[in-house]
Amino acid sequence: MKKATLDNPFYFSYSVVLLPMLFILFLWMVFWVEVHFKISFSHYGIYPRETFGLKGIFFSAFLHGSLQHLINNSLALFVLLGILRFFYREQAGRVVIFGILFSGLGTWLLGRPSYHIGASGLIYVLVSFIFFKGIFTKYYRLMAVSFLIILLYGGMVWYMFPDVEKGISWEGHLSGFLTGLAMALVMKTSQFAKPAVYEWEKPDFNPENDVFIKNFDEKGNFNPPPKPEEIIKEYFSSSLKVIYDFIGIKKE
Repeated sequence: MKKATLDNPFYFSYSVVLLPMLFILFLWMVFWVEVHFKISFSHYGIYPRETFGLKGIFFSAFLHGSLQHLINNSLALFVLLGILRFFYREQAGRVVIFGILFSGLGTWLLGRPSYHIGASGLIYVLVSFIFFKGIFTKYYRLMAVSFLIILLYGGMVWYMFPDVEKGISWEGHLSGFLTGLAMALVMKTSQFAKPAVYEWEKPDFNPENDVFIKNFDEKGNFNPPPKPEEIIKEYFSSSLKVIYDFIGIKKE
């Protein structure tokens, strides 16, 4: 397997593929139970601004109204969860968990009075987080991933506005997008920080002990160190003085 290096902190593991597959498999199992037993879990979705609708914050992301809805979300989740796990290994779990909860809460606050179900909110969380975090880190590999996200999912931005397409929860999309942006701002990605190259970049740097800074006087004027030939001349002069003093010769 590819191992992380100082320049490239990413490495492939089976979890990059396994975790998205397990998440999607669970979605399909829930849908199969609904179809096989001819029941509906839609009432476990988010119903905005009603107490009984709060449970949907935890369950709505795992429910889908049709096979086409499930297929579309499964394809996007497989790609996005894989990218998240590979490039943001330390943050992946928190992004998914908090993404589901806060995008669901936003939908509960903003949504129309109807049941909102589906993993679309989480998809918008992932798109938003991966895009903005790559830009914020200013790390060239992650910025390249951000531009890839634009190419793949840039058109999704239109579905965050009302009346673009009937039957979709644009409130859930908008909540997911804002949640991803907020997490990109808040979550730390110290593993992508550039290592200190110069002494003055290090956290334990003390300017009082710096050799270069000592060449400046109190007024900020630069006093360059003596030239090598001046050091040699001063060394020989001092040596001769010691010799003269030792043998009792006074130099005029």
